Amino acid sequence: MNRFSSAPDRRQSDSIKWAKYAGRDVLPMWVADMDFAAPPAVLAALEKRITHGVFGYSHPWPSLTEAVIGHLAGEYDWQIEADWLVWLPGLVSGLNVACRSVDGDVLTGTPIYPPFLSAPGLAGRQLLRAPLDLAVDGWRWDKTALESASTAGLFLLCHPHNPVGRCWTRDELLDLAEFARRHNMVVCSDEIHCGLILDADRRHIPFASLSGDAAQRSITLMAPSKTFNIPGLGCAFALIPDRALRKRFRQAMAGIVPDVNVLGLVATEAAYRDGADWHRELIATLAANRDRVEAAVDQLDGVKMQHVEATYLAWLDVRELGLADPAAHVENHALGLSDGAAFGTPGWLRLNFGCPPATLDEGLARLAQAVRTVRR
Repeated sequence: MNRFSSAPDRRQSDSIKWAKYAGRDVLPMWVADMDFAAPPAVLAALEKRITHGVFGYSHPWPSLTEAVIGHLAGEYDWQIEADWLVWLPGLVSGLNVACRSVDGDVLTGTPIYPPFLSAPGLAGRQLLRAPLDLAVDGWRWDKTALESASTAGLFLLCHPHNPVGRCWTRDELLDLAEFARRHNMVVCSDEIHCGLILDADRRHIPFASLSGDAAQRSITLMAPSKTFNIPGLGCAFALIPDRALRKRFRQAMAGIVPDVNVLGLVATEAAYRDGADWHRELIATLAANRDRVEAAVDQLDGVKMQHVEATYLAWLDVRELGLADPAAHVENHALGLSDGAAFGTPGWLRLNFGCPPATLDEGLARLAQAVRTVRR
């Protein structure tokens, strides 16, 4: 039996995803949190650590660092140095620290994961937006929009992109790197979805691996949390090759950002060292789920989506339905999706297909019913 054909019942658990609609018949497919159990290797490593029985102060250990270095070399042919690593209790904290580490305005492309929109203001920085261009063949960077915001000191890049599902190509990344070089920008690249490339002809390319210049102006944020479904264990890391930038990043963390939970560190090592087989099965499942979503949406009048190359998130264009509040409408039809307004683009919905196929089919049926009530 495929381990991803079913999932633990989360309805009575501490799940934020499922508790949002507690007591209501609303299927939650909103927050980026898969319903699958973590890899067996991760569970075994956690059980072993818990059996030890002592949970005192701890810090990252050599074999953990080696696992990260080996994973990045094996998956992305990216050779990093151990002292580039800065451990974080979550990727969102990394975004906020980055905004406090670099002077000047902050640029990002929209639509975008909501913390990209809030982090600059929390750091006292002005946010500049460069809307992505929705071309006939999919989402692209609008070079004119980027140039109009070239006064920024920091560029927040989402790579792969949440929510549009793009796996940026080498040529696209090289264009962004040249843009950053010409305007002397630091690039903070959120690569938390790098392990979720769904198309066999696509490959994740770390921004910092493009060139020496790209590396020296980069802050790369990564975590095993999305790929191996362990976000609640709170473990991420930044990779910062430039010593001075790394120092400023650490100074911005000082006294505010806590150490990483020891169980998160244990899970990270196990996932990167022994999670490959589980990961291959996951990608096959998510790619099949993606295909189900695209086929279903293709049959819905008034709903569109672009091909999802990466992540387990579908970005649905429902503007033609003319709904004042699309998220509320589908919720009234027993389906909980993320509201595009939170991503900077009202009229869109984000659907999480990181769930068993049967759950997905039920969600798609509810989506179809919600659309039919508008199109009658």
